[in-house]
Amino acid sequence: MSNLQRMPVRQKAKQLAKDLRKEQPDYVYLRELFRHLREELGVPVKRLHPDKLLPRVPTEEEIKKYYEAVWQSRNMKHVILIKTLLYTGVQVTEVINIKIANIDFDRCQIAIPGKKSKKDRFVPFPESFKEILAMYADTVKNKKSEYLFISSRRKPYTDRAIRKILENYTDAAGIEYSISPRKLRHFLFTWLKKQGTEDAFIQSYSGHNKPQSLGIYTKLSIDEGQEAYDDVIRKYPI
Repeated sequence: MSNLQRMPVRQKAKQLAKDLRKEQPDYVYLRELFRHLREELGVPVKRLHPDKLLPRVPTEEEIKKYYEAVWQSRNMKHVILIKTLLYTGVQVTEVINIKIANIDFDRCQIAIPGKKSKKDRFVPFPESFKEILAMYADTVKNKKSEYLFISSRRKPYTDRAIRKILENYTDAAGIEYSISPRKLRHFLFTWLKKQGTEDAFIQSYSGHNKPQSLGIYTKLSIDEGQEAYDDVIRKYPI
């Protein structure tokens, strides 16, 4: 089995997608299709222990390799987009809705609007990122857009468009599994945790509202969190 040569997963997926695309399958159809495939191939379903259901987090080497592919593209919009995801850990729906007015360049923070009338949260970015982000924001502002990331049609990016951009760089970097916005988010928070960053800051910064942590939030202001972020982000891989 160890000598078995298999087509890379992403390549096989593209091959299958090419065959299936004309049928416009929905989720239910695909779920049943792969259930029958497992039965035909005699592949048993392994029930994983809950501890093994953790998300896959890219390594530092994979992130460096991934960002190198982004940088080699010389597409400044994509460089800024992916750096924003890597530095802030915002979710894809949040990065879509970042407005230029949400960015405080003096404090190196971005206000992320709260859901269902909750208070905004503030996510930091490195001082070293401030100038290039400000110059990019000015070019977008000149296009009469209030949103930071817009398509060639001057409309805010869609969730699907951002995922496709990241997928293209996954291919360019030669990484077998997909680098998604969520994986970039997981990488940042895992990396910060390894650097000894306080849990309270990571939780408030990530937007997770765990009741057991609310008492700690009051003891850690965003300015204190910014200092902790600045101290460790200098060692960030990109």
